[in-house]
Parts: sequence; C-alpha cells; structure tokens
Amino acid sequence: MVYLSYFKGLLICDVSAPGLSWSEELKAYIGPASKYRDLIFYFKRSNVEVQDKVLDLLPFPIIDDKIQLRKYQEDALLKWFRTRQGIIVLPTGAGKTVIGLKAIALIKQATLIVVPTLDLLQQWYESIKKLLNVEAGRIGGGFDEIKGITVATYDSTYTRLESIGNKFALVIFDEVHHLASEGYSIIAQGLASPYRLGLTATPERSDGRHSLYPSLVGPIVYTITFSELAGKFLSNFTIQRIYVELTEEERKKYEYYRGILKKFLDKKGLQLRSLQDFRNLIKLASRDKEAREALLAWHEALKIAVNSRAKVEKLRELLSKLKDDKVIIFTRNTSMAYDISRTFLIPAITYKTPKNERLEILEKFKEGEYKVIVTSSVLDEGVDVPDASVGIVLGGYGTQRQFVQRLGRILRKKENKIARLIEIVSKGTSDYNLSKRRRQNVAI
Repeated sequence: MVYLSYFKGLLICDVSAPGLSWSEELKAYIGPASKYRDLIFYFKRSNVEVQDKVLDLLPFPIIDDKIQLRKYQEDALLKWFRTRQGIIVLPTGAGKTVIGLKAIALIKQATLIVVPTLDLLQQWYESIKKLLNVEAGRIGGGFDEIKGITVATYDSTYTRLESIGNKFALVIFDEVHHLASEGYSIIAQGLASPYRLGLTATPERSDGRHSLYPSLVGPIVYTITFSELAGKFLSNFTIQRIYVELTEEERKKYEYYRGILKKFLDKKGLQLRSLQDFRNLIKLASRDKEAREALLAWHEALKIAVNSRAKVEKLRELLSKLKDDKVIIFTRNTSMAYDISRTFLIPAITYKTPKNERLEILEKFKEGEYKVIVTSSVLDEGVDVPDASVGIVLGGYGTQRQFVQRLGRILRKKENKIARLIEIVSKGTSDYNLSKRRRQNVAI
C-alpha cells in the first residue's frame, strides 16, 4: 500500500517513484502536484494499491448544457478528449470559449478556468451563466469566490495556488501561451488537476518556451487556420500592405540615430539579428554608458519610422474612402494612439482608458455611433471587439502573435462581409523589418 497526499502544491509519497525526490525536511518523497496523473498511472501499471488523498474536489454544480458545437469544434474537442490533456489552436472568433464550456459539461467535475485579463474573466463568467445556466466563482478583480466552476486570473491563481491546487479535476488555460512564462509555469506545476485544456490562437512564443507545453498542459492536439474557416464561420478577408516614404527631415533624423547604433555595434562586433541579440544589448545597456546611448538611438529611430507623418497622411486618405466601414486603427504605442485620436477626433482606447469609458466606446462602436476607433495594444487580446470590417495597422511589434490577434479582431462573421487588414509600413526602415518578421511563417 502506497500513501499519496497533497501539501501546498506538492505531492507527498512514502515511496520513491518517477518524478519524486527525497525531502529531508518532510521525511518523504515529494514532487510537483502536476505529477499526480502520471503517478496514478505508474502505480496502476505496477499493480500497486494507492491510498490516494490528493484531490479534495469542490462539488460540481447542476448545469443546463445548451451548447451546440460546429463540426470543427466537435473535431477539436474529440481530439482533446482522447487523453483529456492538450492544446486546441483556433483563430480569434472561432469559438474557443464554447469548446471549453462543452469540455466542462462533459467532464462534470470541479473546473478552474485561468485567464490573463479581467475582461476575459468577466466574459467567461457571462458565458458560463448563459450557456451552462449556473453562476461561476471568480478570483481576481476584487472577487474571491471559489465554486465548482471558478474563473481566475493567472495572477490570482499564482497567489492562491497552494490552497486551491487540489480542488479542481479540470483546468482550462485560456490564452495558454501565457502559461509557459517563467512565473506562470509554476501554476501548471502546482495544480494536481489530471485533466488539462489549453486554448489559444497563437501558441508560439518568441522565447521558445512553447516547447514546455507538453509537460505543463499537454501537446497541441488540434489546429485550424483562418483560411479554413473563412467564408463559412469567419468572414472572408484580404491583407494589404501600403508602403510610404519618410519625409526628408524624418529620414535625416532616422539615419542619424541609426548611425549611432551602427557605430556602437561595429565597435563591439555585435549584430541585432534576433530577439536574443536585442536582449543582450539591453543587459549591456544596464552597465555600459555607450550601450545605453545606442539603445536610446535605436528607440528614437524606431519611433520615427513607426510613427512617420507619411503614415498619418496615408491614414487620412484611407479614412476618407472608408466612411461606410467600421475601422479599428492599431498603433505600436500609446502616444501615437492619442496623436491619431486628436488629429482625427476619434475615440482612443489604451491601457490608460478607464474600464467604464472603454466599455462605453466599444458599445457605441458596436451600435455604429462611432465608426472609427484607435488603440495601441490593449485590444490585441482578451477583449471582445464588435464587428469591425477594417483594421489599419500603423505600427506594431515583430511578433506573429500580434499579427494574428489583430487580424482576428476584424473577422467576426457577418453576411456579405469581406474584412480588410491594411498595414501601412515605412519603406527602407526598421518598421519594414518588423512588418516582415511578424508575417513570417504565419499560418493564415
């Protein structure tokens, strides 16, 4: 007989087994709670009887499952259900939440849903109420209610991990790419939940930590692209790139700052060919004055390229032709968003925008009172954006994730709608390189 129990995110066992190590302090073999499922399988294969005291599940509520899945959603859930672990990759707007709720309805055991933002916490809460006819618990944003179905932010889950790590059989990680970060990966390790579902439109991470998914939540079990769903479940779409030239004054300033950067890199024998190279420059800048000046020069040059006046004039031209469309303008930074807002007298949504004001702007955009809004990066993820038909990208980062997320914001299905994503790019600058990088190898 083997004794297995849970203690503050750890498994405690009186015998040695794979994934466990001896703790002199606890006088037992210990390991992360995430090893629970593997250990149960291991002891079962070894014909060892286990006194299992790990899970202390919350009671599952009475639900009224009203969910009807589309064919691709059924296929995705079936793939996941074979092992009840793994990640489903679907485009924004393709119904990841619905798949998660159906998984809850089928498993019928205490479930924790982990989300990155308070907006998503509320969206999941409302969806559970609407489609399962039950009120969920919430942890985060001033809420501290733990129930048989609970929605919590990543930060709140991290904080409460030791006390809730054995309370749920199923855990759903929404926007699962957040989970692989150095801090949040501890959440997956501290949960004993044997069933794990990850949901995302963008699984890849620039730091390569997506390689940790199999050990944290399971491998990718299902993927479908925008193009496969376009026309039937998502809007048909086009992607257009418009190139503009810097003004003569902007070009001089751009070349000046790039010259400072190049001089430093040449002197040190360095190159900026990857994200890691750039991180190394940042580290160097923390202790080297010249490196700091070079980094500031890089920043100033990029700001000129991304926020060029030619982009603003091209935007003016486009908006005059798009008076009948709902348009979201995306910028790289907050200052540009507010510049556009003042120049064209349109509402801006940034991280500084109060929640009530943001909700009011989105509601008026949905109703058609506002036809154009501008945002930095806060609408990229975790916010339900009404049915925009045109996205204009004035600036962004060099990540595939942001490109996919922004495309997804304009693909909500509407009859006869053909969505357009338009990138305005400063030719012959680092802005061009960013645009090229975020489109590279993107499965659309």
